[in-house]
Amino acid sequence: MEKPFFWNQEKNRRLQQERGFGFEDVVEAIDSGGLLDDLRHPSMHYSNQKLYVVELNDYAIIVPYVEEEDYVFLKTAFPSRKATRKYLR
Repeated sequence: MEKPFFWNQEKNRRLQQERGFGFEDVVEAIDSGGLLDDLRHPSMHYSNQKLYVVELNDYAIIVPYVEEEDYVFLKTAFPSRKATRKYLR
């Protein structure tokens, strides 16, 4: 069974205003096969987080998240040129 996704509503509004997409778009992309990778966070400072790499509108989006026992909490989302080159070009 797949765990449900949760996020901060205010953060979602800011993402939509500042970056043109929100967590709903990320989840829709994941559900439709757009998950490109699932990585450990490279920083020991964020060792409790992992990173989804998601294709959204032909671009790779990095989505830091925390996996809890019953759900996945999405922290933020940002476009990545480096990930786009690695996964989509």
